[in-house]
Amino acid sequence: MSEQEGAPSEDRRKYEFQKVIEDLKDYTGSGTQLVTIYIPPDKQISDVVAHVTQEHSEASNIKSKQTRTNVQDALKSIKDRLRYYDTFPPENGLVVFSGAVDSGGGRTDMVTEVLESPPQPIESFRYHCDDEFLTEPLEEMLGDKGLYGLIVLDRREANVGWLKGKRIEAVKSASSLVPGKQRKGGQSAQRFARLRLEAIDNFYQEVAGMADDLFVPKRHELDGILVGGPSPTKDEFLDGDYLHHELQDSVLGKFDVSYTDESGLKELVDRAQDTLAEADLMDDKSDMEEFFKELNGGNLATYGFEPTRKNLVMGSVETLLISEDLRKDIVTYECPNGHEERELVGQRADTPDHTCSECGEDAEAAERDDAIDHLMEIADQRGTDTHFISTDFEKGEQLLTAFGGIAGLLRYGTGV
Repeated sequence: MSEQEGAPSEDRRKYEFQKVIEDLKDYTGSGTQLVTIYIPPDKQISDVVAHVTQEHSEASNIKSKQTRTNVQDALKSIKDRLRYYDTFPPENGLVVFSGAVDSGGGRTDMVTEVLESPPQPIESFRYHCDDEFLTEPLEEMLGDKGLYGLIVLDRREANVGWLKGKRIEAVKSASSLVPGKQRKGGQSAQRFARLRLEAIDNFYQEVAGMADDLFVPKRHELDGILVGGPSPTKDEFLDGDYLHHELQDSVLGKFDVSYTDESGLKELVDRAQDTLAEADLMDDKSDMEEFFKELNGGNLATYGFEPTRKNLVMGSVETLLISEDLRKDIVTYECPNGHEERELVGQRADTPDHTCSECGEDAEAAERDDAIDHLMEIADQRGTDTHFISTDFEKGEQLLTAFGGIAGLLRYGTGV
């Protein structure tokens, strides 16, 4: 489903974050003069400003004059940027990078970058000063994919929680009133067995109720549910259809785990790694299966930069497929006779000379832009979904190596 007009898609936001992170990772400072601040959404901006002010004062004790000046300039730049925010940061928090980076020839440039509302909430305030910017927490957020429900249970206790990317959150727990296998004196074996089965059934219903309360409101966002526990408990629970029917259909698998407390949730995720890896790629695999199906026997596929771009402009692309590992710029050339052509080049490559294919005249580079930004801007204007395809499976790698990293599934055949 297309995003509302003017609202960037989640894929686009993540790509823009990734570009900024890659730029930040290339920067180095001569000394510990690059400042990074992670600000959680519940941290008051005034408290952050006070912290930055204190760091500015303490920086006066730095022995190296150049490092001292650079750190204080970075902190002043951060304070100036924080003035644009009210009491609290935007949703999910704020990350600020500032410092004097090496630009070659013994020169430095001051860089200040603010990233608002990262993909996941920032959990704690962090101030970091080093010769590199601290980007690892953001990289982990971008690498995290998926929302999974977790259930671990035996006949004594149960825990229900989330796997959000790589973060495991225990949310609900319950203890059972199921009696042990040894009956008390005075009870018949038949009555004891019936009471025990009733207690087990009641406990399974309680666990299912916790899962329903937590997962049903998010059922359209869920990528799956994992269930863990000893046999036969998890089998009885799933075979008994205790879960809401939509959740039951979302169960990816059941796994043997030794614990059913919060540590059991972690054990469940560890046991399900192969299943999770496969699930993360399911959408990508589905897109590429459809692409190859149309490529080999239909007429609703296009690939390569220029054919895909032309189809985008015409509004005929339903889904734009871009390799996650594509890193290219697009150079637009204009010749004296008014012809316009485009060429893909490496992002760090020099702009090559170009001869117009229509008239043979030398053409000059008029514009250079990120190829993905260029294509996604057209896609947004035409109501086209953009999907980034992983290279962690064979057909995903083929998109990059054999088809230039760019393809499209069409709404209708165009002959382009």
